[in-house]
Amino acid sequence: MADLEKETLLETVTPGEVRKASVLQEESGAQEENGHQAKKFKGDQEELCKKHPKRKVVLLMAYSGKGYHGMQRNVGSSQFKTIEDELVQALVSSGCIPDNHADEMKKMSFQRCARTDKGVSAAGQVVSLKIWLIDNVVEKINENLPSNIRILGLKRVTGKFNSKNTCDARTYSYTLPTFAFSHKDKETQDENFRLSQETLNRVNELLALYKGTHNFHNFTSQKGPKDPSAKRYIMEMLCEPPFQQGGLELAVIKVKGQSFMMHQIRKMIGLVIAVVKGFAPKSIIERSWGEEKVDIPKAPGLGLVLERVHFEKYNKRFGNDGLHDSLNWVEEEEKIEAFKKEHIYPTIIQTEIEEKSMITWLATLPIHDYDATSLQQNQAEEEEEESD
Repeated sequence: MADLEKETLLETVTPGEVRKASVLQEESGAQEENGHQAKKFKGDQEELCKKHPKRKVVLLMAYSGKGYHGMQRNVGSSQFKTIEDELVQALVSSGCIPDNHADEMKKMSFQRCARTDKGVSAAGQVVSLKIWLIDNVVEKINENLPSNIRILGLKRVTGKFNSKNTCDARTYSYTLPTFAFSHKDKETQDENFRLSQETLNRVNELLALYKGTHNFHNFTSQKGPKDPSAKRYIMEMLCEPPFQQGGLELAVIKVKGQSFMMHQIRKMIGLVIAVVKGFAPKSIIERSWGEEKVDIPKAPGLGLVLERVHFEKYNKRFGNDGLHDSLNWVEEEEKIEAFKKEHIYPTIIQTEIEEKSMITWLATLPIHDYDATSLQQNQAEEEEEESD
């Protein structure tokens, strides 16, 4: 009869309850000097682990980045809250991972696909890790997350899967008010501006220059022109036709690349805006890939969104093996779009209206010295010729 009662208890208790029981067990350690009760508890936990095996999975995440200092955690620092802080706490609270691994997520083989910067949102972030596959796992994680962070999907993956290293490419979008493209001589920075087809064509002509492999050392910090890691491959980059929402005309720039460095996309877009507005010549884009230092403005982070991550090679090898799912998230598309409309786009629009981040940033464009380095280079070449 005692064994039957024990089995019934094990079937009803959750991993989260086991975790709580572990704390109580430690507090009552003085009453367990012979160790018999501790051994019994350990046995119960092992039985629970058998019922809910630990498996390697990927989680599809969407979040609004406003108010957070990026995706990646800073363990031991509570001053700057990140998306991962919220995620890890939810994983512990829902009983998916043991709480003693919360500060050492490497033990759970945790890896994010992309480190989004401060304030940057995501509609298709992917993280990989080992978790206990409890019942209704996605629902239980979401119950412990704020509404502006959601798990939209979960799939089993191979044991050696690493979301960062297995990822072939990443697609970002940047949503901005179209008045950012108005020329500096006839600037209109309000809801009355409308983007002409001619200007849109001009924007796309400039964005297309980024396609291919280039040295982007000028588009990030702490990387020199000789650093091999500054070379990045851009597959696609274009600006979609404008649309109106929340009283503003908006446009979305999409860029797909193998990987991106910190601030790279914001500087790529910032430089194109500077050229379209007439602050810098078109030639500055190609010149920025050279070894000389070029002053490049960095567009605000508000409109940047990680749209999706791509796993083409993985899908080709494992997506149809009968054991693992293809990581294309077709069934989750409606959820992704719904989250963007409810949490991401309204935040971008409302924040722009209230804080005027784009207008404030546009006012700084004239202070950049777009041709100083080229003038200095010309002077150096002239001096060299005179000394020969």
